[in-house]
Amino acid sequence: MHLEIDIKQLLESNKLDELRIKLPTIPVPDLAEQVDSLEPEERKVFFDLMPLDIAKQVFEYLPPPMQKITIQQLEHQEAAQILNEMAPDDRTAFLEELPGPALKKLIQLLSEDERKVTLALLGYPAQSVGRLMTPDYITVRPWFTIADAFKKIRDNGPNSETLDAVYVTDDTGVLLDDLRISQLLLAEPDKKISDLMDNVYLSLKVDQDQEEAVKKFSKYHRLALPVTDKSNVLLGIVTVDDMLHISKEEDTEDMHKIGGVEAFDEPYLQMPIYRMISKRAVWLVILFFSELLTATAMGFFEDEIAKAVVLALFVPLIISSGGNSGSQATTLIIRAMALGEVRLRDWWRVMSREIQSGLMLGLLLGSIGFLRIYAWTLFSDIYGPHWFLLAVTVGCSLVGVVMWGSLTGSMLPFILRRCGLDPATSSAPFVATLVDVTGLIIYFSVGYFFLTGTLL
Repeated sequence: MHLEIDIKQLLESNKLDELRIKLPTIPVPDLAEQVDSLEPEERKVFFDLMPLDIAKQVFEYLPPPMQKITIQQLEHQEAAQILNEMAPDDRTAFLEELPGPALKKLIQLLSEDERKVTLALLGYPAQSVGRLMTPDYITVRPWFTIADAFKKIRDNGPNSETLDAVYVTDDTGVLLDDLRISQLLLAEPDKKISDLMDNVYLSLKVDQDQEEAVKKFSKYHRLALPVTDKSNVLLGIVTVDDMLHISKEEDTEDMHKIGGVEAFDEPYLQMPIYRMISKRAVWLVILFFSELLTATAMGFFEDEIAKAVVLALFVPLIISSGGNSGSQATTLIIRAMALGEVRLRDWWRVMSREIQSGLMLGLLLGSIGFLRIYAWTLFSDIYGPHWFLLAVTVGCSLVGVVMWGSLTGSMLPFILRRCGLDPATSSAPFVATLVDVTGLIIYFSVGYFFLTGTLL
């Protein structure tokens, strides 16, 4: 158990020796958590105090914006040491976020070997598995004995990203199999690797999309997976910590899109206000122009509203009910798609379920709307002598609007996915706006049907 310490307080009190002694006893995530609270000069002193292996781990834990700030505040030599010691995949993830001039400057700080590895990883497409892989892993040959394999693990293990598995390759580097370390531990020392092989393994392709890799890790519960090229030559491995990071980024992006906001690439409090405004303004302007269609629809039914002003009282109720049901449906389907619970071929099953759900929910809200109008007539004459027809209009409109909202909200993600677009783009605000316009048309059409000859 470690004691919680306030790094900033120790730095301000100039208790550097005490801090240096305590640093190795504190978990790296806790150290990284306190970096954000430090002033630039304090941050520099803090990294100077840390042993290189701890400094490297703390730097890897920092969010990208803080990494950019911190690397600029360190001395060239210290920055070079940290960058050279970082895991290749973590270093690539950091460098790919930098603008061109800064990237070029930091790459020059790398050793020749590390520079080659980094440039190779940066050469893969931005969202590909190749950007995430690390070349630090253990390979063995089929004719190795278990004793030979353990000797190689002892020699190369300290530099390996993970020792959960070793990978069997031939002389040309082609992947033949992967073996869990537990299989080696339980085998006799003179037994050959080929005796343990079953030639059944999972792998990722270097140009495969990162989202597909996340799904594979989730499905098979692996800590690491090998990455191969088209010829099945082993190029590197990807570990589960990278997948967790990608999954978090994808979930965050989807949440932003569902809320009608462009995805943020920085933490909320660290993003400049002008960039936040620009990311929010785009969708607000699009939705604003979409809502102008609502005004157009209202204008189309201007005569009906003039004859029966009471209809306008229930417009907010109708359009909000449809928008809410649509937002619910689209959120449920987008999340189900992300989890792999729903696929394109399931569109008909989803449609039938949403029609049933929309009908039941519409009947529920329609009944409440009907009873509300009825209750008001018991002590008020606000709805006039034709209150019953008005109540039927509102009740039936709610059934239709809620059904339409549920159907629209559930089917739009399927349409976008079929067109090769991100289903999260069918954000809740967008669906609500779309249902607002159609909801008005349904409402006034139902009103025209029931109220012609009385209020209309």
